[in-house]
Amino acid sequence: MDLRGNGAILLISCYELGHQPYGVAHPSGYLNRAGYSPAALDIAVEGWDVAAVQAARFIGISVPMHTALRLGLKVIQRIREVNPDGIVCCYGLYASLNATYLLSQGADYCVGGESEAPMLDLVRTLESDSTSTVSGVIGPGQQAATCLERLPFAVPARDTLPQLDRYAHLESAGETRVAGYTEASRGCLYGCTHCPIPPVYGRRFFVVPIETVLADVRQQVAQGATHITFGDPDFLNGPGHALRVVDTMHQEFPNLTFDFTAKVEHLLKPSARLEHFAAAGCLFIVTAVESLNDKVLEILDKGHTCQDAVTAIQRVRQTGIAPRPTWVPFTPWETLEGFQQLLVWIETEDLIDYIDPVQYAIRLLIPPGSWLAQHPACLPYLGKLDEAALSYQWTHPDPRMDVLQREVARRVADDAAAAVDPAATFYRVQEIAHGRPLSNVARGFSSDRIRPPRLTESWFC
Repeated sequence: MDLRGNGAILLISCYELGHQPYGVAHPSGYLNRAGYSPAALDIAVEGWDVAAVQAARFIGISVPMHTALRLGLKVIQRIREVNPDGIVCCYGLYASLNATYLLSQGADYCVGGESEAPMLDLVRTLESDSTSTVSGVIGPGQQAATCLERLPFAVPARDTLPQLDRYAHLESAGETRVAGYTEASRGCLYGCTHCPIPPVYGRRFFVVPIETVLADVRQQVAQGATHITFGDPDFLNGPGHALRVVDTMHQEFPNLTFDFTAKVEHLLKPSARLEHFAAAGCLFIVTAVESLNDKVLEILDKGHTCQDAVTAIQRVRQTGIAPRPTWVPFTPWETLEGFQQLLVWIETEDLIDYIDPVQYAIRLLIPPGSWLAQHPACLPYLGKLDEAALSYQWTHPDPRMDVLQREVARRVADDAAAAVDPAATFYRVQEIAHGRPLSNVARGFSSDRIRPPRLTESWFC
């Protein structure tokens, strides 16, 4: 099988949080370095390219997150309609977790973890027409351990992807700017029970060499980026590495701003060096608070308490960096009163403009392999694995909470589609939670106010 011609390998991104997909760019660079010439397709931006799919002999589908996985299943079906003989390989964080179902739906192979090396080995094996099994690759009748070996990272290849200005932008100080996206590390040292990363990486993480990160930043700056999002699961898993990356980047691009994600507990440590990050151009930090309920935080093994979260957010704000806390407000252990109190706290702490409305509707997702699926606190509420839904089903002990979640989700989606002011959406959600009109709806929010720095693509999984 000849896989070295232009377009013989096609890597497809379904969705990557509105960013130019690193999940295609880095594997493309990895394959380029080995002498291949993969084509790239981002269906979130470019739509469906029948000709490219028909021309490909090996098609990789990037599934780094739940939404991408759901879209990826539809992509597999469409591939089979126009290219039934093509080899389909799903790769990324959610590929190994859902391998059995993906194979049943038309995928030929699945690769998780540090997927680039096994996928390259698979390509070489197919090219040689060998029937040998490939380490780290799951196929029909073939199980494999997830590859967790350190990669010789390549510079991501972005030249075959749409330009950065077609992706999520930064909104800051009333301006809209082109934003880039890269990774300085992969995996995570921690074991949050609801997170899909620990079942795959087993509390391991790998740093990307600084020179590779900077090479990627340079090419995105050349495309017009004036802001960089670091997509690491936790940028401060290796605080020394993070500081060196930021310092090197700031020295070369002193006007380039950035954001990153970090655990609450990391933001409380001296090693966080928040003032240093602020001086180097950090505009905001995403942190997974998830809940203000200490019982929920303990079950999720977040490593912080409600008071820790309050302190961390205050500390971030004191440095001039905008906090952007994320939430999972609907879990089996949260109460109606707790949800109402969360909304009151958000308003009291003047955080309404710091939270995208989709956060008010997030319902706990329990994917296959989730550590939470084995947690004693979860078992009373857990149903069977719904492979088609790509998650375990669960029911709240208070039926009002399931109804509330659906109502909030509808309101958030409808308001987003109608471009309703997020502050107005907040107060509408608050009214839904209390079951009655409130007198303070949207009080004090002008439509032309300057909101804190944010990306134009709302976060969801």
